[in-house]
Amino acid sequence: MLGTGLRHAGCTLAVLGSTAPHQVASSSRVVLLNARGYASKGPFSWLRDNLAISTRKRNTEEELAAARKEQAEKGQLSVFETLPVEMEQDDPVEGTAPSPKKKYVEHKYSTANFKISHRKLNMLGRQLSGKPIDSAILQMQFSEKRASKRIKSMLAVAKKHAVNYKGLEEKKLVVAEAWVTKGPKVIKRIDIKGRSRFGVREHPDSRLNVVLREGKTRAQLLTEERQRKLKRIVSASITREDVPLRNPGSMWAW
Repeated sequence: MLGTGLRHAGCTLAVLGSTAPHQVASSSRVVLLNARGYASKGPFSWLRDNLAISTRKRNTEEELAAARKEQAEKGQLSVFETLPVEMEQDDPVEGTAPSPKKKYVEHKYSTANFKISHRKLNMLGRQLSGKPIDSAILQMQFSEKRASKRIKSMLAVAKKHAVNYKGLEEKKLVVAEAWVTKGPKVIKRIDIKGRSRFGVREHPDSRLNVVLREGKTRAQLLTEERQRKLKRIVSASITREDVPLRNPGSMWAW
């Protein structure tokens, strides 16, 4: 009974669909032939042929422009399509100089909050402050502190970001500033003691912040240090002369 009902429904839909206007002139014979064809194929043949999902043909730019023009003449454009088109910032207006790109002079980075005392972390911060970035990474690589591995990874990421995103010169990067801040909260636990007493044990967390700037390279620092030491050495003759000694002895040679 269900199959018969679906078959009759398919025939009825086929008849209704075939009566729609199309290129072939409709007649009773054509309607009957279409109905018989759909009835022989099955009850869902008409639904599959007319309502099935098909790939939509992509319109060309000329067709889209013609459709927009026709909608504009009829006044059927949307609110967003009627707005004036703004010029991109990359295309400068004629007669005006292009806006210069922002030049960065520093890059700030920090670790996440992790379980360590701010006093212990501050010792590593003092060790890094003022050193070139490569020297700071080398110090953390051979440091015996527990937080040195985390800080070494942070310095490597900060160096990469400063070079790739800020456009700073890699060989001149220096850890200009390094400071430690306490975490947002301190975890408190019970500290069991003797004679039915207890205390409160605190587990603090903190983070290390650094600022990378372009400074003097390691070669420049070594040259300045050598010049400073040579400037302090003068001749030891009877007449004092401000001539540096290249190979001074351990004591004065009278």
